[in-house]
Amino acid sequence: MSSDPLAAAATDNLRIHTFAALEPGPRLLVLGGVHGDETCGTAGIERVLAELDGGTFRLRRGQLTLVPVANPLARRRLQREGERNLNRLFKPSAEPADYEDRVTNVLCPLIERHDVLLDLHSFQSEGEAFAMIGPRDNTGTLEPFARASEEGLLALHLGTPIVVEGWLDIYAAGLAQRSAGIAVGEDAIDFGRGTNEYIRNCGGYGVTLECGQHRDPKAPEVAWRAIRRALALLGMAALPQGLLAEPPKPPQLLRLASVTDRLHEDDSFVRDWATFDAVQRGEPIGMRHDGTLVSAPDDGFIVFPNALALPGAEWFYFAHPSERVLGPAAA
Repeated sequence: MSSDPLAAAATDNLRIHTFAALEPGPRLLVLGGVHGDETCGTAGIERVLAELDGGTFRLRRGQLTLVPVANPLARRRLQREGERNLNRLFKPSAEPADYEDRVTNVLCPLIERHDVLLDLHSFQSEGEAFAMIGPRDNTGTLEPFARASEEGLLALHLGTPIVVEGWLDIYAAGLAQRSAGIAVGEDAIDFGRGTNEYIRNCGGYGVTLECGQHRDPKAPEVAWRAIRRALALLGMAALPQGLLAEPPKPPQLLRLASVTDRLHEDDSFVRDWATFDAVQRGEPIGMRHDGTLVSAPDDGFIVFPNALALPGAEWFYFAHPSERVLGPAAA
């Protein structure tokens, strides 16, 4: 921590802005800066704050809560994490062991008081903006859910060209793969749960919006448009001029199918991959330090390629097209 008292104070406080209409309605929470090097969500939220403070628009009903920087320590360092990844092991802690535990203890009750969550992120590799949604309605043990239709409709109206499903399933499969057949405990599965998994567990629903590459100058606009579209969909505020009431066309829907870890510091990609680069079955993706090729398991798409991944961490995800229907027919 810095010895500068002002800098230290900035990491000890969360800015939480709440606007409540006089008419009851949905309660929407928007988070930015869960990861400190992802600044576009903060920029989009600050723009909405300025509009609300300046009277550009008002809430018609419900309650809107905006958190521009959910992880102040990581933001001050302009790093993904402060002391650990805030978007993992997201649950209250009776004995907080690190900075992110203390932040989580503030954010968890805040999330519990809301119906809908929009969590704004960006990513390291080149690629288009996309939304991430949770499971289909199910009564299973990993992530039981009953609001897939509402969640899918929100993702549809955010207007991204791609929507991705299947995160927690593939995270759990990755854990099983790394454990080499040893049973994976619930604590290990919990490490894959983030903000959206938490609100689903509380009876709400949420969408993660990946607004583009970290430094993409269009990413803050993507974040702002998503907030305004979410407010309009929920009947909480009017759309600004220039934004269509309906998404221009249905997005491409992909399902995560597998994750491949980087095993050695000399493992390398055969070229610079961007998120959603298409690959064909057997196409070389990377090479292990011993010369073994890592190839595409099927026709599909590269997601979240990370050439800087530490050994033992996710190197890239693989996705294929999904036949899921977003919106009222989702199941």
